[in-house]
Amino acid sequence: MGYLLGVDLGGTKIEVGVVSREGVLGQRLRVPTPRGQGTAAVVDHIRAAMGEVLRRAEVAWGALDGVGVGAPGPLDRQAGVILEAPNLPELNGFPLAAALAEGGVPLYLENDANAAALGEYRFGAGRGSADLVYVTVSTGIGGGIILGGRLYRGVSGTAGEVGHTVVEVEGPPCACGSRGCLETLASGTAIARQAAAALAAGRESVLAAEGLDAAAVYRAAGAGDVLAREITERAGYYLGVGISNLINLLNPERVILGGGVVQAGRDLFDPVERAVRERALKVPAAACRILPAGLGQDAGVLGAAAVVLEQAG
Repeated sequence: MGYLLGVDLGGTKIEVGVVSREGVLGQRLRVPTPRGQGTAAVVDHIRAAMGEVLRRAEVAWGALDGVGVGAPGPLDRQAGVILEAPNLPELNGFPLAAALAEGGVPLYLENDANAAALGEYRFGAGRGSADLVYVTVSTGIGGGIILGGRLYRGVSGTAGEVGHTVVEVEGPPCACGSRGCLETLASGTAIARQAAAALAAGRESVLAAEGLDAAAVYRAAGAGDVLAREITERAGYYLGVGISNLINLLNPERVILGGGVVQAGRDLFDPVERAVRERALKVPAAACRILPAGLGQDAGVLGAAAVVLEQAG
């Protein structure tokens, strides 16, 4: 039986796992990403983690059907190069795929949100559906699109930037240069920023400015804090507005929500679904199920492994 090796490369951690073709995750290893230590250090850490996981699993390189690497930022898949990694600038323009290749085993580089979408499609909440949109809500908001059972990348490979769809024309400025992007209104960063601004303006809350993040806001909302509930309800509703646009445009069978904010705030599904009922067209909305992601903390590694299966056709 052939094995897959999934590598999830992030700004804070590198996670590697051996995965069966059926999506069973075996040996895995997580190590810190050596940010700020140069390109060679990042490559060495990835290679060392790959070798250690294979050693523990007693799997030889030659037994692998392929290696999938999920990486942040836009990238040139054919060249195996990350074009722009906001949290890992030392990798910008570096031929990462070539540096990680070993023993003639095929290695594929893919955007991390696209990889997670493939993972949910193959192994998670998307199984059995040929048309879905995966939306990840964490520090930012990203996404991946599966149409007709294939990942849709677009002509420049940047399709799925859900977080940079505009849901409020005169909304907050976004780092991308636009205003009112979904990411500025519903991401973990946006939720924490809104809470901090409200506290600074004198709003009463159990929240404390120190160590404030989206998870803390959702915990407070769950405990009945009025300010926290206002913020999370509004963020969830904006997320639903963005999802309504996706439903109207793509008519998917499923929209799958993942990422740290979704895991922290399962109550966000109520305002999301309310916004979809109010704003999406009735026919495509009735055909679409909005579901929590099924892979949880394993999404990165399993998604990277699924990239190999997608490339193999």
